[in-house]
Amino acid sequence: MTVSQILMVVTLLLMLTGKVPLYLTAVVGSTIAALMAGFPMGGGADVTINRLLVSSLHPVILDMMGVLLFIGIMEKVGFLNTIVIKVMQFGERVGRGPGVCTAGGIAAGIIGGMTGFTQPAITAVITAPPAVALGVDKNKVAGTIAHAGHLGNFGGFTHPTMVAVVATAGIGFGAINVVGIIVGLSIFVASYFRLTWQMKKEQGDAAASRDGNQIVVEDTGISFAKAIFPFCVLIVGFVAGLPIALVGIFSALIVVLMTTRDLIGGEKDMQEGLSRITVPLLATVSFMYMSAVIREVGLVGVVSDALGAYLQDYPILIMLLVSSATGFITQSNGASAAIVIPFLTMILQIPGVDPFAAAVAAAGGPAIMQYYLTGGPVAALATVIPVVPGSDLKLANRFQRPSILVGMLVLFVITYFIS
Repeated sequence: MTVSQILMVVTLLLMLTGKVPLYLTAVVGSTIAALMAGFPMGGGADVTINRLLVSSLHPVILDMMGVLLFIGIMEKVGFLNTIVIKVMQFGERVGRGPGVCTAGGIAAGIIGGMTGFTQPAITAVITAPPAVALGVDKNKVAGTIAHAGHLGNFGGFTHPTMVAVVATAGIGFGAINVVGIIVGLSIFVASYFRLTWQMKKEQGDAAASRDGNQIVVEDTGISFAKAIFPFCVLIVGFVAGLPIALVGIFSALIVVLMTTRDLIGGEKDMQEGLSRITVPLLATVSFMYMSAVIREVGLVGVVSDALGAYLQDYPILIMLLVSSATGFITQSNGASAAIVIPFLTMILQIPGVDPFAAAVAAAGGPAIMQYYLTGGPVAALATVIPVVPGSDLKLANRFQRPSILVGMLVLFVITYFIS
């Protein structure tokens, strides 16, 4: 068992380096550790590798399927695009320059949360020029739009770490997404008010009414009320605690009926959403399998004994500290799962721990802090800078940091109250 525990620690350290395939390393390292511990491949023993693998097929995979079926049809008929456009135009009307770039980031976050691909550069191309023309500093424009990852990763349904956390805690989607949306929006709100205050301080009240380029987007021909209705049905189903898979399929069927598409064609459009299930599915299975092996070889007990009374007295706070520090160090929500998921498994074994509070602490920390040091090395600030001419990554990231800390404060307060 000692050798198995050492092998699992080595596996986790390798995954944290980011220089090895994340999911393959989890599966191969866990299997070697399980074999070293004496667990047979199959048979009638209480613990076998086959049983550990089967236990990793969590019901959350079924929930994810329902959501992706819904997203597939929403994208195909143009409903999702209509919602994103309206969000950006609303931001321009309400907040002029700061509102434009804030709405651009929120729109990108919505896309990322629904599709699993949070790429703020997609909306930055549209919203950055008018925001700069309206007097907002280009570095601050880039930094604000690049907050999209916070909202997409923590408020969405498809990021591998989010899916793995939900599966490990056994809570299902819904309430945790609401918390993620609140925290993600709090970061945008902080940047919006900081931008507004700084513009008035530097340029005077005239800056708020400065004329500039308007957001130019292609009209989808779909009313916002029509596009948002199926999404509202989905949210109501979440809040009501109905089976997520069925709510997703039912909401997708509503979209098909609203667009007068034939049912066979609508079903094919829905299936296109399932093309995104590959990575979350692989992540869920590999991380759940790894967590099961870590538990069975006794590594959880070793760490628990080392932390002693602190872990027993402040389990949720320690979970939040560990997840935040991991995201800060790795600068990757995905790579953070190598530490977050095993630690969450350990936290959940402590008597009296609320699985929902533990999941919020586990998912929220890396989703926020992965961007603190550099704005995120992948699909984040680095991809926005090229589409905002003259912007500088270091200056843009420097603007982001106070707002990120506001998001962490909001997450801490929410976590404290729900635990």
